[in-house]
Amino acid sequence: MRVGIGFDIHRMVPGKKLLLGGVEMPHTHGPLAHSDGDVLLHALVDAILGAAALGDIGEMFPDTDPRYKDADSATFVEQALREVRAKGFEVVSVDSIVMAEQPKIAPHKESICLKIASMLSLEPGCVSVKGKSFEGMGEIGRGEAIAAQVVAVLRESS
Repeated sequence: MRVGIGFDIHRMVPGKKLLLGGVEMPHTHGPLAHSDGDVLLHALVDAILGAAALGDIGEMFPDTDPRYKDADSATFVEQALREVRAKGFEVVSVDSIVMAEQPKIAPHKESICLKIASMLSLEPGCVSVKGKSFEGMGEIGRGEAIAAQVVAVLRESS
């Protein structure tokens, strides 16, 4: 078994689309990012790569590379999975926290879990998504930023 942890944070700006775990969220603001800025998928990629000791999202998909401008973060997950599988591992579970004041995560947890489970070829019960507020404190609490943290468990493929 291998365990990896991932984290991502993005500044929020008006008029941009907000994706979390590949699910579009109703909100007036979205992430300022080179790609689509899906903090949950970015943290997931870091967790998966970290568990397999394959580096991080910035090494695999640098924000200086024009190929990744406005890229769909689901493609980052797909590539990370290919790399992890090539090294002889498979993802068995994912636990995540989305840190944001708005939008509230609870009404969207099921659809996010289903989307991530589908991306990873897991049963929905192997994926957990939680939302946490910062109670008005700091950049996240003021709605200026959104962040996610993910723990991924991998095992050797059979």
